[in-house]
This record gives sequence, structure tokens and C-alpha cells, in this order.
Amino acid sequence: MSPSPSATAFALRVLFLFTYALLFAAVEIEIEGPHGWAERLPTWFRITPPYARLYGVFMRGKPLTGYHAVMFVLPLWSFHFGFVSGVRWSWAAEAATLAAYMIWTVTWDLLWFILNPRFGWSRFRKGAVWWHGRTWIGRFPVDYYSAIVASLALAASATLTRGDFAVVRRQVELIIGIVGMTLFSVAAAPVYMRWYAHMRRPGSDERRLCLPPEPANPP
Repeated sequence: MSPSPSATAFALRVLFLFTYALLFAAVEIEIEGPHGWAERLPTWFRITPPYARLYGVFMRGKPLTGYHAVMFVLPLWSFHFGFVSGVRWSWAAEAATLAAYMIWTVTWDLLWFILNPRFGWSRFRKGAVWWHGRTWIGRFPVDYYSAIVASLALAASATLTRGDFAVVRRQVELIIGIVGMTLFSVAAAPVYMRWYAHMRRPGSDERRLCLPPEPANPP
């Protein structure tokens, strides 16, 4: 028996969102390497200005950087493409979008650790991640739990306009599907790490073949 259209659409949605998070995690690993939270990137860091302190309140003390100011807004913006492409806006649709985004950010963040050779699942723990330095519950920072709760609260708010719990039900199903694919990524992570090391093996970099030589006497 072939799956129903709704089941197929759900599976594609989970696969799409997970793959999107996976791609963001992979590109961040390429950009940041072993140094998370833009620690060594050529971006600005702010902790003391009022806007940075406000950001720190919501982000549990994390510094505000130019990198994250863009990287958090970019995917949130992309999650709203449907509303400028013919999908009718409603609060229920917006709530579902924001709820999915919040789960997606947790997945993106966790995949960065799972796939990053500097960490992996075994080294993802309290005390090993300075920007997740506050409260942890079990193996995860409290940020993950609060994001999940907030996503469910947003999904539940759709009940006010829809009169049913369909958005909440889909959000729970999405979380279960994402968790399943994340567990699979833990098992597959060593393959990615071997490829990561292979592409960086000594003598393999070919920058010298295309970049102009540096001047002997720079100004």
C-alpha cells in the first residue's frame, strides 16, 4: 500500500527541514572550524552595549556578533518565502512557521557539534562548550529545552484562531521526525569526519595554484 499524500508530504517536510539544518551546520563548520560562536572570525563582538545586553538576556549570556546577527535572521527570513509566493498569511500559518524555525535552530546547532571533528557526540557536554556554559539538563543545554517548549507554545497559539489542535499535532510529529533523523546523523557522523580530514590532509590544499603570489615587499 502506498503512503497517503499527507504522510508523504510530512516525510518530505521533515527531510527538507533536516537537510536544511544539516547544510547550515556543514557550512558553519567550514567557516568556523573548531572555534564556535564566531570566536575567531573577522566579525564584531559586543557584550556591554544595551542592545547586546538585551540579546544576552534572551540568549543566556551569549555575546552578540555581527556573524550571528546575520545568520539568525537569514534562515528566519527564508522560512517566510511561502508568504510572498502565494501562501495566504494567517496567525496559524505564522505560528507553525515560527515553531518549525525554533526546532530547526536547535537541530542546526546540535548538528554542528555532532559533525564537527572538534566535538562529536562524545565531547558535546557541559564544560566543553563555553557559549553553552550555563545550565544543562542531562546531555543538553537548557537552551534546547526552552526552544522546544517555546515552539510548542507557539504551535498551541494557533488554536486560538483555528479552533483545533492540528498545528500542535503537526509540531509534535515534526519534533519526533527530526529527533529520528538526528539520531541517524550521530551514527553517520564518523563518515563525514573522515571526509573532513581527507580534504585537509597535508599537501592537498591547492590554493597556491590559483591565488596570486604575495608581493615580496608589501606596502
